[in-house]
Amino acid sequence: MINGKTLRDAILSGANNIANQRVRVDELNVFPVPDGDTGTNMSMTIGAATQELQAMPDTCTVAEASKAAASAMLRGARGNSGVITSLLFRGFSKALQGKTNAEAADLAKALQMGVEAAYKAVMKPTEGTILTVTRLASEAAAASTATEVPALWAEVMAAGQAALEDTPNQLPVLKKAGVVDAGGQGIMLVFAGMQQVFEGRGMVASEEVAPKPKLNSESAGKGVFTDDLMKVEDIKNGYCTQFLLHKNENASVAKLRAFLESNGDSVVVIEDDDVANCHVHTADPGMMLSEAIKYGYLTNFKIENMHEQFLARQKQGKGLEKQAEAEGHAAGEEFVYAAVDPERTYGFVAVAAGEGLRAVFGDLGVDAVVSGGQTMNPATEDILAAIQSVPAQTVLVLPNNKNIIMAAEQAQKLADRKVLVLPTRTVPQGMTAMLNFDPDAAPEENAVNMMAAADKVATGLVTYAARDSEFDGKPIKKGEIMALENGKIVATGSDITKMTYRLARSMRKKDTQFITVISGCDVDEADAERTTELVQSKCGGNIEVSHINGGQPVYYYMISVE
Repeated sequence: MINGKTLRDAILSGANNIANQRVRVDELNVFPVPDGDTGTNMSMTIGAATQELQAMPDTCTVAEASKAAASAMLRGARGNSGVITSLLFRGFSKALQGKTNAEAADLAKALQMGVEAAYKAVMKPTEGTILTVTRLASEAAAASTATEVPALWAEVMAAGQAALEDTPNQLPVLKKAGVVDAGGQGIMLVFAGMQQVFEGRGMVASEEVAPKPKLNSESAGKGVFTDDLMKVEDIKNGYCTQFLLHKNENASVAKLRAFLESNGDSVVVIEDDDVANCHVHTADPGMMLSEAIKYGYLTNFKIENMHEQFLARQKQGKGLEKQAEAEGHAAGEEFVYAAVDPERTYGFVAVAAGEGLRAVFGDLGVDAVVSGGQTMNPATEDILAAIQSVPAQTVLVLPNNKNIIMAAEQAQKLADRKVLVLPTRTVPQGMTAMLNFDPDAAPEENAVNMMAAADKVATGLVTYAARDSEFDGKPIKKGEIMALENGKIVATGSDITKMTYRLARSMRKKDTQFITVISGCDVDEADAERTTELVQSKCGGNIEVSHINGGQPVYYYMISVE
C-alpha cells in the first residue's frame, strides 16, 4: 500500500527522470526533419505538474496527488506523446478518486484506465509505440498476483521493457535505424523514476531545471505598463488578483467569471472538472475573493499592487520601451478571456509560426493565432486560452500540424463553448480550409466542406536534415537540404533554390491551377522572388504562381499546390 506522499514523490521522481534524459529520448527520433521532439514534449507535459505537486503537503491523499498531477498535465500537454502521457495519468486520477491510500490492485486499475483513454484518443493507433508499451505493461499489472506495490511495479517495468525492446519488430523504420520507439522509451523513464520511490530508494534528483510550460493565468496582463505615455493614475484596477478555486459540486464558474468581468478587467479563468485558476485586475480584491468563496474554497492566493509595480519599474532606469521589448513576445502570446457573444456565430483559432503567416491567417478571418508548429508544439492550455478569447458560439480550430491535433482535441473538451477541431496537418491546408468557409452554413457542414477542400491540397516543404539518417537506401547527412511532398522525403541536395522549383515541378498535376510559394525567415526577399519566378517558368504559364513571405522557422519554403 502507498499513501499520497509516496505517489506524489513518485510522479515528481518520474518527471525528474524524463527531464534529465529528454535529450537522449529526442535523439531516438529516426526521421531527419526538425520537429518538436518526443523527450522534450513528454518532459514539458509531466513537468507542468511539478509545481502543484511540490506545493502539496505530506498529508495529501493518493486521490489528491493524482488529481493535481492529471489536471496540470492535461493543460500542459504538448505533442501527441505529451497528450498520451497526460491521459495515462488521467487514468490514475479516475481510478484513485476518493481514496486515501492505494493498493497494488488500484494501481493496476489506474494503468488500465489510462491506457484505455489513450487508445480512444488516437484516431488510428499505431502499434510499436508508447501505446503498445503501456498497454502490455498494464496487461501485466492486471494479470499480476502481487499484493505489494513494489512487486507489482517490478512486473510493470519488466513487461514494459520487453515491449519497448520489441518495438523495432513492429515498426520497420525503427529496426532500420537500430533504435526503440522514443515515446515508449520516454514513458519507461517516467515509470523507472516512479519505481525508485515505490521501492524506498528516494526520488531521482533533478539534474537541471526543465523548461516550464507557460501558464496563461500567470502571465495575463503583461504589457500593462509598456505604454510610455501611461501614468500611474491611469491604472484604475490596481490590484492583480489570482487564486485557485476548488469548486463546490454544481458550482457555476461561468457566473463567477461574469462577476469578475463586471468588476474588473484582464480576466482569465482556466477551468477543469474540479478547480478553476482565476486571474483579475480589480480595485477591490476583497470583493473578488468574497464572491469566489461562494463557489468553493480558495488556495494559491496572489495579490500584487500594480501601482507599486509601475513606480518600481520607472525607478529601474531601463525605460519602459526596453521593458516592452523584453516582455513583448510573452505578452503577444497571451489571450484575454471573452464571454460568448450570442450574436456571433463563428470564430477561428489557428496555429502558425512566423509573422507573415500570422498576418495571412488574420486576413483570412482567424481571430487568434497560437504561435507554434513543427519545432515547438503549443500546450493544450495555450490552445484553450486562444479558443476562450474568441467570443463566438462555435470556434473552429486549425492545428496545421499532425503533432498538434491531439492537443487541440483535448482543449476542445475543456472549453466552455462549442469547438470543432479541423484536423489540418499543414499550413497550406489550414489556409485553404479558411478560404472555403461559408458563413451561412451550419458548423458541422462547414467542418466537412472545409476539410474536404483542405484534403485536396498538396504540401511541399524544403528544410534541412536535423540529424544523420537514411533515405531510399542512401545516407542523409545532418544539415543537408531535403524536399518533402505531403510529409515524405522525395529528394535531397545542397541548393535550396533548385530543390524548391524541382519540388514544385514534381508536385504539379494536369489539373493544377494554383501554386503558392511561402518563404521562411531564413530566406531574403530577393531570393524568394527569384525562386518564385523559377517556379513559374518551370511549371508552365497556365498555372497561377504567387509568393507569400511567411517568415516561418525551420522551412525555407512551403509550397501549396491545388
